[in-house]
Amino acid sequence: MCGIVGIVGKSPVGQSLYDSLTVLQHRGQDAAGIVTVDQGMFHLRKANGLVRDVFRNRHMQRLTGSFGIGHVRYPTAGSSSSAEAQPFYVNSPFGIAFAHNGNLTNAEELQQEVFKTARRHINTTSDSELLLNIFAYELQNSASLVLQPEEVFEAVAKVHSKIRGAYAIVAAIIGHGMVAFRDPYGIRPLALGKRVTEKGEEYMVASESVAMDAVGFKFIRDVAPGEAVFVTEDGQLFTQQCADNPTHAPCIFEFVYFARPDSFIDGMSVYASRVNMGRKLGQKIAREWADMDIDVVIPIPETSCDVALQIAQELELPYRQGFVKNRYIGRTFIMPGQVMRRKSVRQKLNAISSEFAGKNVLLVDDSIVRGTTSEQIIDMAREAGAKKVYFASAAPEIRFPNVYGIDMPSANELIAHGRDIEEICDLIGADGLIYQDIADLVTAVSEENNDITRFDTAVFDGNYITGDVDQAYLEHIDSMRNEDAKNNSNQLELSNLEMHNIESEAS
Repeated sequence: MCGIVGIVGKSPVGQSLYDSLTVLQHRGQDAAGIVTVDQGMFHLRKANGLVRDVFRNRHMQRLTGSFGIGHVRYPTAGSSSSAEAQPFYVNSPFGIAFAHNGNLTNAEELQQEVFKTARRHINTTSDSELLLNIFAYELQNSASLVLQPEEVFEAVAKVHSKIRGAYAIVAAIIGHGMVAFRDPYGIRPLALGKRVTEKGEEYMVASESVAMDAVGFKFIRDVAPGEAVFVTEDGQLFTQQCADNPTHAPCIFEFVYFARPDSFIDGMSVYASRVNMGRKLGQKIAREWADMDIDVVIPIPETSCDVALQIAQELELPYRQGFVKNRYIGRTFIMPGQVMRRKSVRQKLNAISSEFAGKNVLLVDDSIVRGTTSEQIIDMAREAGAKKVYFASAAPEIRFPNVYGIDMPSANELIAHGRDIEEICDLIGADGLIYQDIADLVTAVSEENNDITRFDTAVFDGNYITGDVDQAYLEHIDSMRNEDAKNNSNQLELSNLEMHNIESEAS
């Protein structure tokens, strides 16, 4: 999962891009980058790390210009190479900088096609660089020297016809303007905003509406599935539907976990959706666990807090904050590497023993993915003195890999894959475990916008919305992931050996 932003302004946009990425930091903590355009030149800064660490004063001073794009990244395949930090750049046609949120499901065949047809070399394993070169090739074939909106839209339409998967895109084209578009299913979010200044109208696109709130832009609407937006450098806005048969099916996991609660996605409040999840799950707990002797409801901060509060109200039980979160530790779910995730849980959370001692507690989390975090948190609750620890998940069982840009591509890593609830409960060490029903989850979100009745729920039910994912594909990406893990392990061993040799020589 990544975060993207683009602004075409009337005054310098470097600071606004920085502020927007800071607000979108929850979407990726591996790398960050900004490209601005000034007097026909790209100015780029990107590197591994958090936004605040990547951009120093000396970098911001060079990011001049009233037009630019930005990106925060986390790797979907375990790679954290700085070579894959975005935005990417190609010099033809015109000069294009490009940022992408999502994942392509036909990347391998596309890479061969790009080489054979366009004679373009892809220098990283990132499907974002691949997508950029496909877009650049189509734009080059259809564009005149002075780029027209209809030529942009024709190129986007050809991109839609070739690629499959989930994607939200923003691109800066030197001398012409900003292009943004969204996959025909609207799996990944993309919002459009506007700000009126004394110098004229400014436009912005971002993964979440909250980024616009942070820099004074007014949210206009969501970019429709398959739609493209083109904003010229002088601030003219053009939009067009570029997909043949768009279908609105946003990723429901955005509402469960990824998005900030103060965002609106496709007309649906993330906060209200989570409150609805809590109401639905609270009602299920009341029906099925009427004989459970629960004393207190405690959330696992922070995504589940709104859910847990509503559950407590439904059950007429006390709601307490039983864990203190260290806000200087990243989100464990999006940290690459199982060892790092395990190590970081204890660094991130600490229990308030007085809220657990002698009590039967109901812990509430947004979801259970690998189960290692849940197991450690249940252990912490027992160590703090809890008599019994029950566990509730605001999302259904995650039984299937995600192929649309979320880092859970291997079924073997998912605790619910091939197991029933009783087995999962035993593995995480809970005294009782309850999950949200998938129908209730869909209802909880769709209540906020009745026009959307379909969601990408593949991680729960195995129904992949793009229709091109089969068992052979899942086995292939699983093998690729294992190979990446092996290579990363070998690289770590070599690094440790080199360090040992250096230390030996020094002694």
